[in-house]
Amino acid sequence: MKILFVIDTYDTSNNGTSISARRYAEELRKRGNEVKILTSGAPGDDRFALPTFKMPVFQPLMDKQDFNFAYNDSVVINQAVEWADVVHCFLPFAIEIAAKHHADKIGKPSTAAFHIQPQNMTSSVGLGKADWVNERFYRNFRIFFYDKFQHIHCPSEFMASEIRRRGYKAKLHVISNGIDEKFIEAGHRNMETGKPAKEPQFEGKIVVMMVGRLSKEKRQDVLINAVPMSKYADKIQLIFAGRGPQYDNYVALGKGLPHPPIFDYVSSDRLIELLSEADLYVHASDMESEAISCIEAFATGLVPVIANSTESATPQFALDGRSLFMAGNSRDLARAMDYWLDHPNERAYIERLYQKEAKRYSLSNSVRMFEQMLIEAIEDSKK
Repeated sequence: MKILFVIDTYDTSNNGTSISARRYAEELRKRGNEVKILTSGAPGDDRFALPTFKMPVFQPLMDKQDFNFAYNDSVVINQAVEWADVVHCFLPFAIEIAAKHHADKIGKPSTAAFHIQPQNMTSSVGLGKADWVNERFYRNFRIFFYDKFQHIHCPSEFMASEIRRRGYKAKLHVISNGIDEKFIEAGHRNMETGKPAKEPQFEGKIVVMMVGRLSKEKRQDVLINAVPMSKYADKIQLIFAGRGPQYDNYVALGKGLPHPPIFDYVSSDRLIELLSEADLYVHASDMESEAISCIEAFATGLVPVIANSTESATPQFALDGRSLFMAGNSRDLARAMDYWLDHPNERAYIERLYQKEAKRYSLSNSVRMFEQMLIEAIEDSKK
């Protein structure tokens, strides 16, 4: 198949949707498909390039989030759609709407994905808890975009249920975004031959990691504030892998800890190294459509401690209640961390169960299911 991915920002490594798009494209090519990307940024052999649209007032915030809208150039968009056998739209914004419009006009099959929760956007401007605002986004996304599709990819059953109860009528395909096999392979090594020795800078410390964009809804502040409440406060070394608009605030918040947090933006290979040396993984986010970073963490052999938020898909990964804490509650997070740190033998046993569980979320398995969704859309279009 000739598959066109339509996504405003493709090249960043600080955005889960963009990372998933790149991984899917690579895996689909391995399976014999031709994949091109309609996106903003520099031209290339694998893409139809659009200019970047600079948004008045909000552009500095968007730069910190590593996200840009693409400029709606109908000539390039039409050319891209006409090249493809099937068009897949990752987001519900201007270029995706335009691509869908032209695909319908010329009879090309198309599918969509629901990756972005409205709260991911509204939290950046302090409206993440404003239900009426978020509901308006869900409604407008449906009316102006998703109602036009027969097939929608949802990265989790949680996300599917969220849009289903809001009147989305398309066939929903629940397919994990999937993790790179190298995280699973690293976890297998860690379980079979033992975890690597800690680097000198981490010797004698308890390493607790969290991975994700440094933004309000991810709630790294909950983890920073939990450390002084832990009986292991004098030994805990936090590592945050990611970057984002809250960086300065979180650096200031963590200065008073016995071991100030380390903030680093790392490659996937370095991330595997750090996860393999860590003692615990925490995912404190209030809002997630899936949280691939959490799967990557327990794939390497870490027990996750997850915020039990009603607006997040991540609690689905908890094997039992010991891996959950009350969302937004630093004291309860400290309690959950202390439990696992108090019981190292039990933690080692549960690490193996989590590592085995991660195999369900392999990228290759997800892409096979995604490919079947595209084939189904093409067949429906013929009918």
